[in-house]
Amino acid sequence: MIDDTEARKRIVEAADRLFYARGVQAVGMDAVRAEAGVSLKRIYSLFPSKDDLTVAVLRHRRAQWNAGLAAGAAQAHTARAKLLAIFDFLDAWFREPDFHGCAFINVFGELSGGSDDVRRTVREQKQAFADYVAALVRDAGAPAALAPQIAILAEGAQTTAAILGGPEAAAQARAAAATLLDAALAPDAGRAAA
Repeated sequence: MIDDTEARKRIVEAADRLFYARGVQAVGMDAVRAEAGVSLKRIYSLFPSKDDLTVAVLRHRRAQWNAGLAAGAAQAHTARAKLLAIFDFLDAWFREPDFHGCAFINVFGELSGGSDDVRRTVREQKQAFADYVAALVRDAGAPAALAPQIAILAEGAQTTAAILGGPEAAAQARAAAATLLDAALAPDAGRAAA
């Protein structure tokens, strides 16, 4: 018999695959049981409700997202390059055969009228990403107002890529972010804003 840690891992990964491909509401707990190879009794002992499981899946997605951002940032040597690396990460992700858009946006759209815990988890993720971008903008020496603009470019690229079914939105958003960064960091940008 597998321990609770391994059972949780199997359940969350199975639910993640199913929820991401088909949506949370379309997936019953029997499907999660079959995909995870863990009994319903065990699933419910570890995740008392489907909302609890959905929150665990979103936290799993957050860890994947953060790892992807960190891997891209590790290859960059300046804050500007780290900001643009966000879009390189998105480009690679958009090219994956099972890309179905941002899981957080998808779940929020599907369940926003339901669970407070799910809504809170989605908002925490989006705020954490906005904070990450804001820190990089600050490190680059650019005005704070640039951070939400770059974050919106990344969020919009995810939605556009999911809807249009191609990776082009990442390169387009990257080019827009580079233009915004270059304008904000230009030597006369501070005088123009004054």
